[in-house]
Amino acid sequence: MTQQRIKLYQGSVNACSYLDNREAVNIYADPHHPHPKAVYNQLIKRGFRRSGEYVYRPGCTQCSACVPVRIRCEQFTTRRTDRRNLARNNDLAVEFQQARYSEEYFKLYQRYLAARHPDGGMDDPEPEDFERFLLNPWGETLFVEARLAGKVIAVAVTDAINDGLSAVYTFFDPNHSHRGLGKFCILKQLELCVLMKIPYLYLGYWVDGCQKMQYKTDFGPQEHFNGHDWIRATD
Repeated sequence: MTQQRIKLYQGSVNACSYLDNREAVNIYADPHHPHPKAVYNQLIKRGFRRSGEYVYRPGCTQCSACVPVRIRCEQFTTRRTDRRNLARNNDLAVEFQQARYSEEYFKLYQRYLAARHPDGGMDDPEPEDFERFLLNPWGETLFVEARLAGKVIAVAVTDAINDGLSAVYTFFDPNHSHRGLGKFCILKQLELCVLMKIPYLYLGYWVDGCQKMQYKTDFGPQEHFNGHDWIRATD
């Protein structure tokens, strides 16, 4: 496939979201590129990640803690804890839907943000915020929805690219936190990759020393992007 030329822009310096007492800066891809889907495939393979309408990678000069991670899906095998998670959630009906706005999804998103990010600036979203953050102007997005007795209790947002899926965001009913729905949704995305015969599930960034990112080390085998190549990660 022909490589597309991509304009990149540097953002402003801000406090790091992952590690205390550090500053961070992001590099953003031009959102007005004439061939966004082709560019998006290329960017994800180069360690970028999507957040809403923006596709970015860390551009910090004094720190390299953010490591892009992808799972080699065909070689993934469930561990005992994964099998317990699947058994705990075997009463859920899982479907893969084209990404879209709906009142049902939006109300679940509202409850999740109110519980997980109170007073964080995201806890009172409007429908436009949902669409801007979760729907994808760069290409095709799927919702992995999990329903209990017909009611949606979890949604994983994942982007389809030509060699895999790129996990973007997961939101779920906080009353069902005991189910481990975040990990359950990753397991279901892995299953979909195998079913579709696509090799990778991209998980964004793993940050050594950031507790909220440690769950990403639970899935393997992994490859990490070193800025030039994807390298098999040691256990």
